[in-house]
Amino acid sequence: MATIGTFKKTGTEYTGEIFTLSLQAKGVRLAADLRASGENAPSHRVLVGRAEIGAAWTKKSNEGREYLGLKLDDPSFAAPIYANLFDDEDGEGYSLIWSRPNTRRGD
Repeated sequence: MATIGTFKKTGTEYTGEIFTLSLQAKGVRLAADLRASGENAPSHRVLVGRAEIGAAWTKKSNEGREYLGLKLDDPSFAAPIYANLFDDEDGEGYSLIWSRPNTRRGD
């Protein structure tokens, strides 16, 4: 697992930055999608300026802790990036955590 971003929450919106080896984005916003409908619709849109680079869904851990599951995508990416936004233990902010998806190969 790797921390690829840090965020703060203001109302229903999260603001922060995402940094990887190929992506350096400041002013990233996770804005609540008030027009979302349907059980599989994202709860938030991920924006950099006016460009939408992804979506987020509200999820709940096995321990009952709420977090956001993000899918980030952009034409410059080789493939979508999946990450989770968790509140920090100190309660001051939120960390965007990436981990490589498990892929099973036939033996």
